[in-house]
Amino acid sequence: MREKKIGIVGVGRMGANMARRLKDVGYDVVVVYDRFPTHAEVLASELGCQAADSLASVSAAAEIILTVVTDDAAMREIFAREGDSLLKQAAGRLFINCATVSPQVHEELTAACEAVGASALEACMASSITQAREGTLYLMIGGQECDYLAAEPLLRDLSTALRYVGPAGKAAQVKALVNMVMNINTAGLAEGLGLGAALGLDLAMLKEIFSQTGANSRVLVTDGDDMIAREHDCYFSAAHAAKDSGIANALAAKAGVIVPLSVATQAQYDVMVARGLGELDKSGIAELTFPGRGSL
Repeated sequence: MREKKIGIVGVGRMGANMARRLKDVGYDVVVVYDRFPTHAEVLASELGCQAADSLASVSAAAEIILTVVTDDAAMREIFAREGDSLLKQAAGRLFINCATVSPQVHEELTAACEAVGASALEACMASSITQAREGTLYLMIGGQECDYLAAEPLLRDLSTALRYVGPAGKAAQVKALVNMVMNINTAGLAEGLGLGAALGLDLAMLKEIFSQTGANSRVLVTDGDDMIAREHDCYFSAAHAAKDSGIANALAAKAGVIVPLSVATQAQYDVMVARGLGELDKSGIAELTFPGRGSL
């Protein structure tokens, strides 16, 4: 697997660190691409590879292409049926699509890839920028099992937890539910700590008691101190939280399931985006709940 030529499309914080990780462990990263050419040029200079000026040239140069883009529209754009597209010269290529997008889009793109003789996997990440750099991602994989088995060595070099979930779209469904629950927990923690602050409680004491009771959660570890200290350096943005809760809420609406907590959580993150706080980490939701806050 390490002799395969690797391309990366979308070299923001996550994509760039995945490229660095693969280079570090011996993969032949030959080409990178980003809609902001400077991002690709800087990373290409660091890795000693090509900064592609088109999507089609990525497919021409690489045998395995990882895509790490922002949303449904961006995914459809890079796999467009006309114009510059990864689908050009794509026969025999394997696309590993790592963005959190809707299950429907993963299904559409898998079909589009198969129509031109290519293969596609969804590799949904439940991790952050640091894990991408260290190769400790939690990856949920959807697609043909034979494609998963072929790509498994590379996927294991990016992760410490790897789960094959099922056909195209299924991993994206699971990821949507993971982020739905995570975002609800984050919003709930912000409200609990914010109310504690308003009551004049010792927040370190409150956080410790949360950790020892039914109020405990993973986000208490990752976000609790940051909420108190107002340190919201971005590992997973509020804008992405709003988008991902929206994906889950759309799935719930289609399934006829009522999810009022998730709807309320999305509304809170939408407020952050509307106030220009969307690029803060999701912990920044505390800015809406702690007394005396409202600006940074």
